[in-house]
Amino acid sequence: MADRKKRGRDISGILILDKPLNISSNRAVQIIKRLYDAKKVGHTGSLDPLASGVLPICLGHGTKVSPYLLASDKTYQFTMKLGETTDTGDAEGRVVHKREVPDISEQQIAALLQAFTGDIQQVPPMYSALKHKGQRLYDLARAGQVVERPARGVTIKSLSLLSKTSDSLTLEVCCTKGTYVRTLAEDLGEKLGCGAHVTFLRRIKTGPFELEDAVTIYQLEQLNGDFDPLDQQLKSLDMALQDYPLVRCNREETSDLCFGRRIQLVDLAPSPLIRLYDANGDIFGLGKWLEGNYLAPVRIFA
Repeated sequence: MADRKKRGRDISGILILDKPLNISSNRAVQIIKRLYDAKKVGHTGSLDPLASGVLPICLGHGTKVSPYLLASDKTYQFTMKLGETTDTGDAEGRVVHKREVPDISEQQIAALLQAFTGDIQQVPPMYSALKHKGQRLYDLARAGQVVERPARGVTIKSLSLLSKTSDSLTLEVCCTKGTYVRTLAEDLGEKLGCGAHVTFLRRIKTGPFELEDAVTIYQLEQLNGDFDPLDQQLKSLDMALQDYPLVRCNREETSDLCFGRRIQLVDLAPSPLIRLYDANGDIFGLGKWLEGNYLAPVRIFA
């Protein structure tokens, strides 16, 4: 028993966690690793401590699909306080500029949100995990340094108004990987002429996983270490890959792919990524199409 605890359980799947406020994504991963006594755990795109919501956590072989969840679209709801700019872009930072908030009609807001929908350029915030000459930007920012950051292209799939007050807007945004909601709020505030910062941020969707799919740490802790109900909370690996076509392989084809050999299939449609299923209907890896209707392995879950 003690030896098993030392090694951890060899369990695979994806847990959809509703991350609470005031803990880091890495801290959430460590809590899940402890609750599941799992050998290997990782997350799929961090949420700041002041953000909550959908955080898919991959266990075991699930960590092999995490890059594809990292690349998926995200949906957030956020509140931006108008008239105040902070050095971090959110409520954790120090207020560095105050301005009067103008009267803003819903028609003006609708036009502004439309202007920010589609392909846009963002300058990453200084308080971010990106690196400049080997150093994290947030470390430089905490040391009082500001460095040039090249703008990066992101896509805002949708941006809508949920509610408004005299000095705040609550919005919902669906965006591509690499979008900074804090920067979006700051840029919107500048266009309104008053500045803004984020006071509330909640992720409600990552790829195919929505908030309704998520469980809280408290709910998991109430299971008192009973692995059967804990394991029932895990989603299968292929749920993260539903956008990709699939191929069912016989035993010989499965063996070839697992040993790194390509196979030739009739009527194989071109695709940069293909889900691989064995004769039992279990996913065992990912492949890609090659010219000549060849299927080559990309990643094997073993």
